[in-house]
Amino acid sequence: MTAPLLEVCVADPESLDAAIAGGADRIELCSALELGGLTPSPGLMSLAAEAPIPVYAMVRPRSGGFVFNANDLSLMLADIDAIGAYGLSGIVIGASRPDGKLDAAMLRQLLGHAQGLGSTLHRAFDLVPDFEAAIETAVDLGIERILTSGGAATALAGLPALRRMHEAARGRISIMPGAGLTPDNVGVVLQAVPFSEFHSSCSIPVRTLNDLAVRLGFAQPAHKRTHSGTVAAFKRAVASP
Repeated sequence: MTAPLLEVCVADPESLDAAIAGGADRIELCSALELGGLTPSPGLMSLAAEAPIPVYAMVRPRSGGFVFNANDLSLMLADIDAIGAYGLSGIVIGASRPDGKLDAAMLRQLLGHAQGLGSTLHRAFDLVPDFEAAIETAVDLGIERILTSGGAATALAGLPALRRMHEAARGRISIMPGAGLTPDNVGVVLQAVPFSEFHSSCSIPVRTLNDLAVRLGFAQPAHKRTHSGTVAAFKRAVASP
């Protein structure tokens, strides 16, 4: 049986290098992970284009939820052009209506603009009122996978819903658990449901060196950075749960 794949989300060059060194199978490239992930900078995309593994870039122009207007859509279409121009493998997208349902019309526009690129539906999915209906929408749109915590704060807490999602997908789309997964707890999820891929930052906290930057509000006291040893440990955990 093939071991599940590990996608590692990274937001800086050091984390990118650590994910690759640790054996990640795919990268989700972002900025501002503390905000749930935003579109990465052109410089980071250019650097990630040299990675020996597939890189999917986040397409999210701002924080504050996933209900996007026409100006947001224009930005996302331009960002998709940049992702394709840098030669990355795919996009990570999501769009909601005010009631939490997927904005299928906007997602269709984004996907139509991303011909030749792979696609992941991000955790905007966790806001939907009906998971089964949203899975059918994602399947109809031709999306490759759904990143989800099962609508909970962590994938462990959302495990009952993740099990139902996996059953509802019926192999037509990959359900990829993420949020709070570590080498120490991923085995619990994998023993419960035979997922084929997982998502994690595989990170450790790194203290901000300049206390004045923290006091002036430019930085948090610490931030997360991917650790190659944690990536390797995660790979071992899913290889032999």
